[in-house]
Amino acid sequence: MAESYDLIILGSGPGGYVAAIRASQLGLKVAIVEREKLGGICLNWGCIPTKALLRTSEIYHYMEHAGDYGLKAEKVGHDLAKVVERSRGVAKQLNQGVTHLMKKNKVAVHEGFGTITGKGKLSVTAEDGKTTELAAKNIMIATGARARDLPFAKADGKRIWTYRHAMVPQEMPTKLLVIGSGAIGVEFASFYSDLGAEVTIVEMLPRILPVEDEAISAHMEKTLKKQGMTILTGAGVEKLESDAKGVKAVIKDAKGKSEAHDFSHAIVAIGIVPNTEEIGLDTLGVKTGKNGHIEVDGFGRTNVEGILAIGDVTGPPWLAHKASHEGVVAVEKLAGGNPHAFETGNIPGCTYSRPQVASVGLTEAAAKKAGHTVKVGNFPFIGNGKAIALGEADGFIKTVFDAESGELLGAHMIGAEVTELIQGYAVARQLETTEAELMHTVFPHPTLSEMMHESVLDAYGRALHY
Repeated sequence: MAESYDLIILGSGPGGYVAAIRASQLGLKVAIVEREKLGGICLNWGCIPTKALLRTSEIYHYMEHAGDYGLKAEKVGHDLAKVVERSRGVAKQLNQGVTHLMKKNKVAVHEGFGTITGKGKLSVTAEDGKTTELAAKNIMIATGARARDLPFAKADGKRIWTYRHAMVPQEMPTKLLVIGSGAIGVEFASFYSDLGAEVTIVEMLPRILPVEDEAISAHMEKTLKKQGMTILTGAGVEKLESDAKGVKAVIKDAKGKSEAHDFSHAIVAIGIVPNTEEIGLDTLGVKTGKNGHIEVDGFGRTNVEGILAIGDVTGPPWLAHKASHEGVVAVEKLAGGNPHAFETGNIPGCTYSRPQVASVGLTEAAAKKAGHTVKVGNFPFIGNGKAIALGEADGFIKTVFDAESGELLGAHMIGAEVTELIQGYAVARQLETTEAELMHTVFPHPTLSEMMHESVLDAYGRALHY
C-alpha cells in the first residue's frame, strides 16, 4: 500500500520546505521528498555558504586595510581550508535547522529520487535502490535548477568549476577566469579577488550585472576595475581547455578579435538549467516552455490538475525568497484560502559582492519603455555621515518615480549593506506608496537608510545634504 498524503512536495529547497511548513500549518498531511540534503541548493550549496565565504573575504579586506581605521594588523593571511570549513559548518547548522522544522511541523521526509508515476502517484528510490510508493491528491514540483555548462567545456571540478566547485576549492586560484557576470559570477569574482587572486570577468552582453539599472552596472564595473579586476564586456569564450597546469581560454573581444589567455582556474556562471528530467512530467503531460521551465499560473498550478510547481524550476527570477513566497501562495490557495496571485514586480534582488548591489522594481530604462514619464533621484554615499564614519563612502542610491502619480517604480543601490536596505523600498512598493509618504517618513540619524530618504527628495529637487 502506498503511503497517502494531502500533498507531496518534490524538493526541499527554500521553496519546498517553506511550502511544506505552511501546508502543515493549514492542516494538510504533508510529505517532502529530497534526493540530497534538506534545504536544497540554496542552503547547502548556494545562498548561505557563499555568504559565509564572502563574509570571510570582507573581513580579510578590512584586516588588510586596518591602517585606514587607525589600527595595526601585521602578517595578515588566510587558510583556505579553514575558510571552506567554516562555510560548510554554517551550511550544516542550517541543514540541521530545517530537519528540526520538518519534525516540529510533522512533515514526513522521504530521502531519495522522486518520480511521478501516474495521477497522484509518486515513487521514491533511495540510494540503496529501495523503492517507496507515495500517493497524494496534489504533488508540488520544487526541484530547482543546476548550473549550465559551456557546450564545449564541461566543468570537471579541477580546473573548470561551477559554483559548487568554487565553494569547496582544493587550492587557491592565482589567475581566475569568471565566465558570466550575473550575481553568482560577480560574487565569486569578489571573493577570490579579495583573497588575492588576479580575476578576469568575461560577459557576452554589453555590461556586467545586465539585469540591473545601467547606472549601477557602470558604477560596479568602474569599482571592480579599480580593485584590480579585468572586465571584458561584449566578449565571449570561444574555446576552453584545461590540463594539470591550468586553463587556456580563447576569448573573442568586443571588436571581434580572438586571443588566447592562460588562467589557473575558470568559473562558469552562465545561467542555470531547470531540474525537470526523469521526474515523470511526460507521464501526465505537464507543459514546459522552450527553456524547460514548467509553466504555471499565479498560484503555482500547471496545466495538469493536481500538479503544482514553484521556484527555479518555473523560471526567473531565480531567487530563494521568490521560491519561498511562491510556495506559501500555492499552498494557501490549495488549502482553500484566497491569497493574492504571485507577482514578480516587487521581488528584491541582491548581489553580495564588494560593493553590494540591491534593487526592486523597474530600472529607469524599463520604466520609460513601459510608457512612464519618470522622475529620478540619486544620492551618493559620500553625502552620508554614517557611510563616511564606516569608511564606506563609495556608492549611491537611485529611485525612479512615475512623474504623474508619484508611484515608486523602482529603486537601485550599490554600496555597503544595501542588501539590508532594499527591503524598505520593497515594503513601500508592496504598500503602493507614493513619494509623499516616503518624504514624510522620519529616518533615524545617523544611518545609511537616510540616503533612501535623500534619494526620494532628490527626485523632486529637494535633497538636503548634497
